[in-house]
Parts: sequence; structure tokens; C-alpha cells
Amino acid sequence: MDEDGLDAARFEPDDDAAESESSPDADGADADETDPGETDTANADDGAPDTADAADTATDSDAGENASMPGVPDPEPQENDIPEDVRKYARFKKMDGAQYDRVNEFLRDRTYVTAREWAIARLCSDFRTETGVEMTKIGENLPELVPFMTDTYTPQAVNQARASFEEKVRKAGATFLYGAMCDFFTAEELDDVMYESTEVAKFLLEVEGVDLSVEEELEAEDRISSVMREVREASSQLREREDAAEEGDEE
Repeated sequence: MDEDGLDAARFEPDDDAAESESSPDADGADADETDPGETDTANADDGAPDTADAADTATDSDAGENASMPGVPDPEPQENDIPEDVRKYARFKKMDGAQYDRVNEFLRDRTYVTAREWAIARLCSDFRTETGVEMTKIGENLPELVPFMTDTYTPQAVNQARASFEEKVRKAGATFLYGAMCDFFTAEELDDVMYESTEVAKFLLEVEGVDLSVEEELEAEDRISSVMREVREASSQLREREDAAEEGDEE
């Protein structure tokens, strides 16, 4: 996988000073992006939370206390102030020393999501309880949980990033399925698309610390290929029925 540039070392800082994750201009390439349903526009894709709602500090159902002001880092937490499950969380440990802008650039070159959306979506999945997602805990401990995030987030900012991730996945799914069904790609081209997509997805999982065996990788690829063949076949049958119906109408 390293031959394609998919290695965690590419996120390490080099001798050139990079702009910090908390700077509004740290990710200028994303400045023109506006995500429907995502209202934190001030630093939407630079890893820093929204500042537009600075006057609107709120609470969530998981903690009945005021959240941190967006964009203002909390004082350095004491070790005993950090919840035990946060201290033990090791999902992104492989990215110690990574810089936000490098992670973001990698993701934006290969996916629709930003670094903050990727990280927060994973955290929302890992910190889900029977009553909901622990957004206050995620936001207040974000720098402890994800090495390349340096600011705390309000529960609102966490929820906004999660919603943006979900919306982008849905739109990307619809785009991909349309491309597969509209007969734009040949079967071989579609296989290439699936292979490239699978490689990126596997790399992200590996960075998160998910160890996939060769058997699991092959099984996942076989399932995906099987589903896509069924999609193509169903699409072809649908077009054939529509063509036959049009010919019948003309007669």
C-alpha cells in the first residue's frame, strides 16, 4: 500500500513550517466549500470549531454543564481530569505527530470528507451509548482523542461535523450508484473504481488501528464485487424493459 502513498508517515511534519490547525486559513483549499446543513462556516474545514455560535454555549443530554466556547482551547487538563475511557482511547495513536492540514489534504484528494469530519464521525461511533452520542465528552476532550486536532469543540460543533459527514456519504453513495447504473463505466472500469475505493477505505481503517486479515479483506472485496455485479445486471434489465415498453407504445 505504501507504493500508492498510503502510509501514515506522509502526515508527519517536515522542515517546512505548516500552518496550525486552529488557523482560519490553515486549509485554504476548502474555503470555497459550503456543505448544506453545515452551519459552522467560519472554519468549516480547517479543523477548528465554529465561532459563529460563540454566544450560544449549550449543553447536550450527556452532560448538564456549559460547553467550551468554540475556538477557545481549554486550559491544559490535568491527567486526573481526563475520563478513563478517553485516556485509554487509542484509535488514532498511529497518527501521533500528524498535522491537520496534511491529513486534510490526503482526505480531500481521495474522498469528499474533511479530516475533522472523518475524526468526529469515528468518535461519534465509538462514544455512542444507549441514550445517544456523548458529544460533550467528545468535544471537551478532542485534542486528547485525536492527535491532529488541537482545539476543543462545543456539542453543537461536534453535531455539525457528524451531520456533514453523514450527508456527504449519502450523496457520494447516490453519485456512485448512478455512475454504476447509467452504463457510463464498463464492467472493467467499475472494477478499477471499486479497487481504488477499497484501498483508500482499508488504509483509513488501518490508521484507526483496525487490523484486517487478508481473509477479511478478500471477503469484503468479494462481497462488494458481487453487489456491484447485481447492480449492473438489475440496471441492464431495467433499461431493457423500458426499451421494450417504448417500442410497444410506438406500435
